[in-house]
Amino acid sequence: MLKGIVLAGGSGSRLFPATRVSSKQLLPIYDKPMIYYPLTTLMLVGIRDILIISQADNLPKYQALFDDGAGLGMQIEYAAQEEPKGIAEALLIADAAHFLSGADRVALILGDNVFHGADLKKKFSQAALDLLGRGQAGDRATIFITQVRDPQRYGVAELDDEGQVLGIAEKPKNPKSSWAVTGLYFYPVPWAVRITQGLKPSTRGELEITDLNRAFLLLGCLDAVTLGRGFAWLDTGTPEALLQASAYVEAIQSRQGRLIGSPEEAAFEQGWITLDDLWHLAKAYPNEYGDNLRSLVVQRRRKQV
Repeated sequence: MLKGIVLAGGSGSRLFPATRVSSKQLLPIYDKPMIYYPLTTLMLVGIRDILIISQADNLPKYQALFDDGAGLGMQIEYAAQEEPKGIAEALLIADAAHFLSGADRVALILGDNVFHGADLKKKFSQAALDLLGRGQAGDRATIFITQVRDPQRYGVAELDDEGQVLGIAEKPKNPKSSWAVTGLYFYPVPWAVRITQGLKPSTRGELEITDLNRAFLLLGCLDAVTLGRGFAWLDTGTPEALLQASAYVEAIQSRQGRLIGSPEEAAFEQGWITLDDLWHLAKAYPNEYGDNLRSLVVQRRRKQV
């Protein structure tokens, strides 16, 4: 069973003062909260059981958005990260909350990452199927990488000629490649938790996700899926990136008339809710967002006639 974690923690200090009194992942990217985008990505993979991790005082805000997820045909749970002690800590928090019970695989996504592309659902879903299909011999992790102009800002993967990972460096001054490691990771549950428990905090006092990925690499159990042309990956942790992401979403939605990062639409496309359910959810939005959802319902009903 594959479950999902959205890490919506951190102080968002790079976005101060906008995040002084608000969680970064609740800031808008164009017409919807930032967290809608990573949540929808996990939904498109087919994940219905999701844990949202954030600071304790922010959790009621996320619960107000999603409740228990039943309205989307999902099960959404919540857990607190009291201090920003690293991305990898999310696995320990999920384990302590017993969220990972019954799961043999978990997808961890950062709450400020936006993914978009024509074949994104197919690409991620295939990676998830590959991960689940490996059985007991498949204690492997999967990272998703894409080429960027400024790799020194990210974790960077060095690949051999066959696309196998040779090494990973965290924000290197002299990157050995332009392949940045994005904020989506697939892990085998027992191994990921055990390895994370043995990690030592970095000089920043955090459990680094790069150290976890390196551990899988040293075990010979790390795969990399490349996101090539036609895919967009946006890390929205700065004011400039947030503005660029909003402009990107606005441009695509205006031209195509299709929503990006809509949990309601994703739930319907996955068959978790009906057209009547979607119409009911759309009533909560007396604006263009709701118009797009209602338009989808009308189009599908016409096809049924």
